[in-house]
Amino acid sequence: MKKTTTVALAATVIASLALAGCSTASSDSTSSASTIEIGSLYEPQNLDNTAGGGQGITEAFNGNVYEGLFKLTDDGDVEPLLASDYSLSEDGLSYTFTLRDDVTFHSGKALTSADVKSSIEKVTAEDSQSARKSSLKPIASIETPDAQTVVIDLSSKSISLPYLLSYIWIINSDATDLQTSEDGTGPYTLGDWKRGSSLSLEASDSYWGTAAKNDEVVFNYFTDATALSNALLTNRVDIVTSVQSPDSLSQFEDNADYTVNDGNSTTKEILAFNDRVAPFDNVDVRKALYSAIDREKLLNSIWGDYGTLIGSMVPPTDPWYEDLTDVNPYDVDLAKSLLAQAGYADGFEFTLDTPTYDPHPAVAEFLKSELAKVGVTVNINPISSDEWYTKVFKEQNFEATLQEHVNDRDVVWYGNPDFYWGYNNPEVTQWVSEAEQASSVDEQTAKLKLVNEQIAADAASVWLYLYPQIVVAASDLTGYPVNGLNSQFYVYDIETK
Repeated sequence: MKKTTTVALAATVIASLALAGCSTASSDSTSSASTIEIGSLYEPQNLDNTAGGGQGITEAFNGNVYEGLFKLTDDGDVEPLLASDYSLSEDGLSYTFTLRDDVTFHSGKALTSADVKSSIEKVTAEDSQSARKSSLKPIASIETPDAQTVVIDLSSKSISLPYLLSYIWIINSDATDLQTSEDGTGPYTLGDWKRGSSLSLEASDSYWGTAAKNDEVVFNYFTDATALSNALLTNRVDIVTSVQSPDSLSQFEDNADYTVNDGNSTTKEILAFNDRVAPFDNVDVRKALYSAIDREKLLNSIWGDYGTLIGSMVPPTDPWYEDLTDVNPYDVDLAKSLLAQAGYADGFEFTLDTPTYDPHPAVAEFLKSELAKVGVTVNINPISSDEWYTKVFKEQNFEATLQEHVNDRDVVWYGNPDFYWGYNNPEVTQWVSEAEQASSVDEQTAKLKLVNEQIAADAASVWLYLYPQIVVAASDLTGYPVNGLNSQFYVYDIETK
């Protein structure tokens, strides 16, 4: 679903969601024509996307400060960026990339193949926290025969490599202190980062490509969705990257001063089980809990008329999407029968590790109520983002958790038995491997449809819903992205009419 609505100011007060506390924007004044004030809930934890920088650093830096050999457009297409050309060997095991010869880093150093090699190795390093690290395992070696040529040799075919390289920021190999500074090739340099408040980007006057249409952008950070919406209403920000307070939308939908954009999202709200531990190692238990949850009611309670139900990890924008919402239907009697069949006729009890930010607390309470109807007791354990990363993702010390997964084409993670949710189906692992070694997109798509269907049949997780991607902006603002692909938010074309 994708719509644009232009809307008049309502006088009602914005309703608050469950999360309390807020931060203020960096400026109380209306932005000048050359400065774009952006409102976001996602402040970076640091400035390095391989060191746990989080969703916020991708939103602010990807394509703006750092660039890759390839670019993922707002429509989901993969286009060359720092690579001017590339070729693939006949056996599919060697990619050769030719770099643009007119690119310099913000420090003034010219881009070379050594920087590309270093940047890829940074992502694949043992201590890297990059989400795409495991997908790059086929890389056997990287050669740099000259300053403008990079050769990547593979241990097995990787039809997705150009796509995966769109995630890898090319960084000056001589750069240091990347958690607090940067040296990229993008249209912006880092201005000021006021932790807990804002991060500014300044248009580079030596950018190799088309110059940004604004002089500066400032990401203003909030910890409360209602405060974020209020900032837009009071002209403290010009645009909100992703509305997380659906109750606030009525303030903008009948206001000619604003435009509400409902774009394509890739963010999935997931109830993830630890499939390694009882009782979640039992398919019938997982399917029972899936069928015990009225997902349509949940979606409506959180997002009203926005958002989409999905039946697997694949959003409609992925090439291998299928509508699988009926594979695990809402059916309380079926849920009770499956629990009895699994030996849990009297139910059981488990702990749900729940991130403390919206909308997870409200989702957790809804699940607790729904599962109580089939005799399952949910103990909600609130945890911070940092705790979630350590306890759930790294240590895999959990029974079940809530999380939003923002990436597209990430169904392949179910082919990795070592991933945090521990799903292990050898057929799925094989299909994921075969899809990556496919000789054509059609062959890849067919294999990943098999994956999609099997993880749904196994109820590997509960895919609760697909977030809406609601970007609200001042009506005189143009050039901003409207789709929520992988948290990126390109700012270089944003300007005031």
